[in-house]
Amino acid sequence: MPSWPSLRSVQSVMTVAPPAPAPPPGPGVYPPFPAPPTEGRGQRVGLGLGIGAGVLLLVCGGGVAAVIGLVSVASRSLNEQVHVVVGDYFDDLRAKRYNEAYDEQCQEAKDAETRVEFAKRVASDRPIASYRVGDMSLATIDFAVPVDVTYDNGDSGQLSVYLGQDPSTRRFQVCGVEE
Repeated sequence: MPSWPSLRSVQSVMTVAPPAPAPPPGPGVYPPFPAPPTEGRGQRVGLGLGIGAGVLLLVCGGGVAAVIGLVSVASRSLNEQVHVVVGDYFDDLRAKRYNEAYDEQCQEAKDAETRVEFAKRVASDRPIASYRVGDMSLATIDFAVPVDVTYDNGDSGQLSVYLGQDPSTRRFQVCGVEE
């Protein structure tokens, strides 16, 4: 029969090692540490937010200024093209170059009347002594340009010149003139 060891001999074999010593405290730290230091933190946060807001304002303001500049340049460029096209058309009418004036019209206007019909119609209109082309508004959908005219007899009036674009050249063309 096997012999079982006594309880006392088992307790002496199962002794626990002594606990490890606690680590030494870090340099300059005194427990308990109540809260991290906050000196100057509010100023740094305020300064960071102020700089961020300033940069955001510059970027957004620069974007708005760029859009305004782009619209202004596009408007001037568009009006420059309009002045050339309408000016050429009225110069041809004043000089009685009806074939050239007919060629400066859009296809819809050419389809509405033949070259001969156009020449007869504009030859019977009152002769124009001078004209001044106004600016086209980018807000209009119909591409209408106001033109102030002075006729040979001294009367004056305002015409609306409607423009279209040639699909192949993207150049403006006269599509109609109304009083």
